[in-house]
Amino acid sequence: MSNFRQVDRETGFLLPPSVDEWLPERHLARFVVEVIERLELSAMVKAYRGSGSASYHPSVLLGLVVYGYATGVFSSRKLERATYDSVAFRFIAANDHPDHDTIASFRRRFLKQIEALFVEVLVLAGEMGMLKLGTVALDGTKVHANASRHSALSYEHANKIEAQLRAEVGELMALAEAADQADVPDGMSVPEELARRDARLQRIAEAKAAIEARAKERFAHQQAEHQAQIKAREDKAKRTGRKPPGRPPEPPSAGPRPTDQVNLTDADSRIMPVAGGGFEQAYNAQAAVATGSLLVVCNDVVQAANDKQQVEPMLDKLAGLGEVLGRAETLLADSGYFSEANVEACAKARIAPLIAPGRERHHRSWKERFAAAPPAPAAPTALQAMAHRLATPEGRQAYALRKHTPEPVFGIIKSVMGFRQFHLRGLEKVKGEWNLVTLAWNMKRMFALNQA
Repeated sequence: MSNFRQVDRETGFLLPPSVDEWLPERHLARFVVEVIERLELSAMVKAYRGSGSASYHPSVLLGLVVYGYATGVFSSRKLERATYDSVAFRFIAANDHPDHDTIASFRRRFLKQIEALFVEVLVLAGEMGMLKLGTVALDGTKVHANASRHSALSYEHANKIEAQLRAEVGELMALAEAADQADVPDGMSVPEELARRDARLQRIAEAKAAIEARAKERFAHQQAEHQAQIKAREDKAKRTGRKPPGRPPEPPSAGPRPTDQVNLTDADSRIMPVAGGGFEQAYNAQAAVATGSLLVVCNDVVQAANDKQQVEPMLDKLAGLGEVLGRAETLLADSGYFSEANVEACAKARIAPLIAPGRERHHRSWKERFAAAPPAPAAPTALQAMAHRLATPEGRQAYALRKHTPEPVFGIIKSVMGFRQFHLRGLEKVKGEWNLVTLAWNMKRMFALNQA
C-alpha cells in the first residue's frame, strides 16, 4: 500500500503567518534588507510630500530593485509579479505588492541618490573586513544599448532621404493646388501626407545636427593631436639637427564623414566591436575591481570603444575614495589602457601602474617564466620603472591577478545575473543603471564573503 503525505491546499493557517518564517536565516534577500537598513536614505525620504495616500518606503522599493538586479529580474512588471510569486520578493516587500509603475518611476527618479549609496555600501564592506584598497584591476566590457544597430542613420543616407522627402513635399504641394482639377487617390489625405513628411524632415534635421556636432568635437580633438605630433617632430629635429624620418602627419579633415551615423532610438549609444566579432549598438562599461575581494570600487560608462582615455577619470574616482576607504597602491590594466601619458598619470597619483605595453604572448617557455629580474635602470622615467616591474617575477605575479579579477565579475554579471543589455536610454541614465548593477553585484559578493 502506498504511503504519501497528505495534499491539502484549502485548510487555513491556525495562526497568522509571518513572512519572516518563510525565508531561511541565511538568504541573500535578508542580507540585502539588512544592508539597506544601514544606509542613509533621508534624501529619498525627504523627496516625498507626505500628503495624499501613503507611499511605499524607499527602503522597500530599493530592496526590490537591488535584489531584482542581483537575481536577474530587471523589468518593473516582472518585479511586481515576483512580489506575488517569490517568497524572497514577498519578504523584501513585507508581503505588500507595489505596482510596476511605482517601481519604474522610483528607479528613474532616484538614480542619482542610488549612485551616492554605492560608496556607503563599500564603507560597510570595509567595516565588515571584506574590503581593503590595495591592488585594483581596471577593465571594460561592451554592454548592448536599448537600441538596435539597424536603427542607426548615416549622414550620407540622411542626405538622400532628406532630398527624397523634399521632392515628395513639392509633388504633394502641386497636387494640393490642383486638387480641384486632378483626381486624388482614394483614402489619401494630402495634408496628412505633408505633415508626416514634415515630421520626418524634422527628425532627420535633428539627426544631422547631432552627427555634425560630433564631427566638430572629433575635429577639435584630432586637430589638437595633430598639432602635438607636429610639435614633437619639430622638437626632435631641433635636438638631433636632422629632419625626422617619414612623412609629416596629415592634417585632419573637418566636417562629418558619409559613414558617420546616429542611432534614432538611443542617440547617445555607439556602434562598437563586441567579443566574438561583429558590431553592435552598445556602451563601454568600466569597472575598477579590488583584487582581494572582487568588489567593484569604481564604475563608469563611456561612449568611446577604446579604453585608452579611461585611466585618468578612474584615477580621479579612486582618489575620491581615499578619504573613506584608504588609498589604492597598484593599478592593473591590459594593453588597451596603455600609453605613456597614462603611466605618468598613475605615477602622479602615487599609484604604481602595471599596464601591459602590448598583447601578451601565450605559452611562454619555462626559461622566460623563471628568468631572473633584469637590473633596475638608473634614474628611470615612469614608463621605464613600470617596464622593469613587469619584467620582475613579483611584477609578473602581480599582473597575473588582472586576468581573474575584473573578467570573472563581468562574466557573472552577464551570465549569472543575466545583465547583457541596458534597459534605460541616454548616457546619464545608463550610467545610473550600471551603478545599480555594480551595487547589486557588490551586495551579492558581500553576502558570499559573509558566508565564507
